[in-house]
Amino acid sequence: MKKYIINSVLLFMPFIIFSQTTFKGMIMDKNNPKDNLGVEGATLHWLNTNVSAITNTKGWFTIDYKPTCKKLVVSYIGYKTDTITITSLEPIHHFITPETDLEEITIKSKRKSIQRSFLSTVNVFTVNQEELLKAACCNLAESFETNPSIDISFSDALTGTRQIEMLGLQSPYLLITQENIPSVRGASQVFGMTFTPGTWVESIQISKGAGSVVNGFESISGQINAELVKPLTDNQLFVNAYASQMGRLELNTHFNKKVSDKWQTGLYVHGNYRGQKFDRNNDNFLDMPLANQLNVMNRWQFTDAEKGWVSFINVRFMNDEKQTGELDFNPDVDKGTTNNWGSEIDTKRFDASAKLGYVFPELPYQSFGFQMAYSNHQQDSYFGLNVYDIQHESVYSNLMFNSIIGDTRNKFKTGLSFTYDKYDELVNTTNFNRNENSLGAFFEYAFDNLDNFSLTAGLRVDTHNLLGTFITPRVHLRYVPWEKGVFRASAGRGKRSANIFAENQQLFASSRQVNIDNVGGNIYGLNPEIAWNYGVSYSQKFNLFEKKGDVTFDFYQTNFQNQVIVDWENPQEISFYDLDGKSIANSFQVEVSYNLAKNFNLRTAYKYFDITTDYKSGNLQKPIQPRDRFFANLSYETEVKENGSQWRFDATFNNIGKQRLPNTKSNPIQYQLPEFSNPFQLINSQVTKVFSEKFEVYVGGENLTNVQQNNPILGSDNPFDSNFDTTIVYAPIFGRSIYAGLRFKIK
Repeated sequence: MKKYIINSVLLFMPFIIFSQTTFKGMIMDKNNPKDNLGVEGATLHWLNTNVSAITNTKGWFTIDYKPTCKKLVVSYIGYKTDTITITSLEPIHHFITPETDLEEITIKSKRKSIQRSFLSTVNVFTVNQEELLKAACCNLAESFETNPSIDISFSDALTGTRQIEMLGLQSPYLLITQENIPSVRGASQVFGMTFTPGTWVESIQISKGAGSVVNGFESISGQINAELVKPLTDNQLFVNAYASQMGRLELNTHFNKKVSDKWQTGLYVHGNYRGQKFDRNNDNFLDMPLANQLNVMNRWQFTDAEKGWVSFINVRFMNDEKQTGELDFNPDVDKGTTNNWGSEIDTKRFDASAKLGYVFPELPYQSFGFQMAYSNHQQDSYFGLNVYDIQHESVYSNLMFNSIIGDTRNKFKTGLSFTYDKYDELVNTTNFNRNENSLGAFFEYAFDNLDNFSLTAGLRVDTHNLLGTFITPRVHLRYVPWEKGVFRASAGRGKRSANIFAENQQLFASSRQVNIDNVGGNIYGLNPEIAWNYGVSYSQKFNLFEKKGDVTFDFYQTNFQNQVIVDWENPQEISFYDLDGKSIANSFQVEVSYNLAKNFNLRTAYKYFDITTDYKSGNLQKPIQPRDRFFANLSYETEVKENGSQWRFDATFNNIGKQRLPNTKSNPIQYQLPEFSNPFQLINSQVTKVFSEKFEVYVGGENLTNVQQNNPILGSDNPFDSNFDTTIVYAPIFGRSIYAGLRFKIK
């Protein structure tokens, strides 16, 4: 027996020895624990030996090991040298501390205004404030003028509301969040992005395709997350004033104050006003609505870095009023009559939210977070003789825990979420009321081999009082085939309730009759929308003529298992019904960014959309959707002088291809439109003069090519007749607009 044991030990000893000849770990910065990022280039060696190693781009190291090695020395320029006692072969996570008495060395690097992450598994890019300042950016809906991945168009000929699309699908299929809390949904779907002033936005993260299961089950084509400015890092005082040729006046003010060592607060006040009447196309209707908005937010931030706590509390109130219609419309006299056609949209909204996060001080890869939000949205509106009122009360909460499995190559997120929505809608004389609530649990696993492959796979289970119990799977893959090249793939499922009236309010500004083909579903008699999204993406960085650039190819397909079809192929009616057949949206994009010269950058993109749906009248291409779009942006800025002065120049070009128009053949001939619109070109530009760190002015122009759609309102000569329609809008209404503004700040 003894001989057998000895022989067994001798047999397996080589495997035991070779399995323990290396030691692994991760080196991190103690002053930056929340990002879970390692320190690249730190040097490690065993005390009194020549055996050493260097951490990789993610802070990981692998060093040769012998049983005699007990003391590991960690050194990094600008940080204290540490000696760690090693007692086992379990991977370590060690923090290094910056030196406080070293001579300061400043290294400056120009950060891109749009940053596409080559390390993230998800196809995501970040738009920072520098990019947002290239355009007027008066609100979140206008923050994408210089971004080729988001398409912007006008929803109708009256309200001046801009709608956004990604992957060829409109915003209801996007998850739009503020600091990862769902914000633009339900009653706020059409106008909600105009309720967030542009100066409040610190950065925007745009994710294409299937999103994370952490953020819910509603996302289908992607996610847009707006990070707001923080009281801790925002300017002590910020003032932005704006005026445009469209008669729009705007004022934004930020006041931030440090209350104590751990508490900061900010008061943000926004107001805009448009009181002038314009009718450039002489159709007797306002080109842009009369409007005013007051928007106030109070924001509190608590930070205790030593103990790992951070928290935000937001309270906001907004009042938004719009009036549009015929030039002579007077709501005090004409409302509810056929004297003059007019419309008013009055919205009051209250929001409150709180976020609490804790990062374990000695375990930066482990944390938990809690989010809670409440909103009350009340809109009273009428469009001619059509009445549409909606009140939407919403509660959202999310509890999440992050940690690792073994080491930080294997991470996971898990948690619970709860949502409650109460809808009270009045459509003319019919009430549509419903309550929705859901409880969900999610788990998301992320693997990263620290070299060329990473994976994120998530699954959530939700039980919903109207949608039933269902699962939502999503997966993302990332592979680096060679240097500076990244391949990504994703797939995921989304499910949502279609708010057919709130999402299509522009259809009330017509004489169309509303028809709902009730099939016994739980939402307006319709079934929920369900879709799978699949996508592949490849990005490659390159150097050409000693200048840096990158190119990205994207292809995404959204395949609907069920979709609520919005059918307006009959000009006398609008029909809502469940999909019977196929509805597929294909989106292809190639984007190239290149540094032409110092501080002179070019970004260009071509997009092709193939979006077809089976209507009752047959398989048709999506209306008012160009198949081809071309985008180009040029930006240049001078060097910053000692006094802080600088010039910035920016120009954006868009070529919009032909668009299929809804069928109008049954209209009288004078109210008929061609089958396709003509292509057109748009140019926007802005020049900014920075006088100092405190003060700058900017002048710009939108639609400098002065494109205007002919006859945007059908039947404008008789708005109470059956041919009146303001919804078929494929090009700008107002034409050229010049604007100017100033910014003043005290840090």
